[in-house]
Amino acid sequence: MRTITPISSLLLMLLPALSTAQDAAPLPRTPAPDGAMVYIVSPADGERVASPVTIRFGLRGMGVAPAGVQAPNTGHHHLLIDVQTVPPESLPLPADEHVRHFGLGQTEAELTLAPGQHTLQLVLGDALHIQHQPPVRSQIITITVVAP
Repeated sequence: MRTITPISSLLLMLLPALSTAQDAAPLPRTPAPDGAMVYIVSPADGERVASPVTIRFGLRGMGVAPAGVQAPNTGHHHLLIDVQTVPPESLPLPADEHVRHFGLGQTEAELTLAPGQHTLQLVLGDALHIQHQPPVRSQIITITVVAP
């Protein structure tokens, strides 16, 4: 059964403060099943693309559920754009121009990216945007956005 609990709603409202807290305590992590994987369906690693670019997300061994919905073996996508270091695993993923949240359960996105080389990586987050245990992350791909 999928539910948004009162505590989930409260934590979702506090997400910006939680994700930027310097001294925040680790939060409990949701288990991921063995073999779960997330991947970028398209574009392909090394591909040259025009902006806006459509990014298609893939997920195996788990299901997609909107943020705030607690259901076993589910999560929602976060796309890391040009991120050097993955954010801490036990805190909610930040929401900024480098970490895009897809909390409605989206499985693709159209992004406007500046011309040049960009790295992309998918990270699955639980109902509260926290990485699963173990983390479910895609390989990092590199794309080149060409000027029109």
